[in-house]
Amino acid sequence: PYLEGQSIGVIPPGLDAKGKPNKVRLYSIASTRHGDFGDGKTVSLSVKRLVYELDGKEVKGVCSNFICDLAPGDKVNISGPVGTAMLMPEDPNATIIMLATGTGIAPFRSFLRRAFMENNPDYKFTGTMWLFLGVPTTSTLLYKEELEEMKRNFPENLRLDYCVSREQTNAKGEKMYIQTRMAEYAEELYDLFQKDNTYIYMCGLKGMEGGIDDIMGELFAKDGVDWVTYRKQMKKDKRWEVETY
Repeated sequence: PYLEGQSIGVIPPGLDAKGKPNKVRLYSIASTRHGDFGDGKTVSLSVKRLVYELDGKEVKGVCSNFICDLAPGDKVNISGPVGTAMLMPEDPNATIIMLATGTGIAPFRSFLRRAFMENNPDYKFTGTMWLFLGVPTTSTLLYKEELEEMKRNFPENLRLDYCVSREQTNAKGEKMYIQTRMAEYAEELYDLFQKDNTYIYMCGLKGMEGGIDDIMGELFAKDGVDWVTYRKQMKKDKRWEVETY
């Protein structure tokens, strides 16, 4: 069994460049503890196939390509689950702000499905979830139909904001990254960040951290508060969790 916000390890077959067995790679789980089929027998991942050029040669990510090339029925060595930092808050009336880029949406899909797509007798979410999802193009928005179905069914509890950097701009003509979209709700977010039942989670590319620190730093500075110090306290209170790469 696993919990929303945990990860599992995938161990690709074969040997690495040093002739040793390939090491485990961790992937955030994108399904709830019950799995996408509700029988508790499956686990879902969000995986992007890694292919890049190095010195004029094509290089393929060992584990991502192994996973993407799997056929139904293939066996996979897994480990875990691991991780407690990104676990979903127990408070069903919490405000959960989720900042994701690309496949970083994985743990948040598990949060959202537990809150809005499952009928759990022991858990009824009554708070607010707010997802900021950053991608380069609309075609790379993962789970778009699923997200918008949840939004239609729970308009009072779910807020969705897409940040499509190559297609959208703000009023100044700047590319729409997560921090750019957050700036449009600056005062509202500032108020929410100060509430004890607001939890902020960040998952995806490490590059988004600086931009988010910049916008929150400016907001907190207006009241003479040092954002980095405040953020560290949020971390101690388990209200600020980051899983970037």
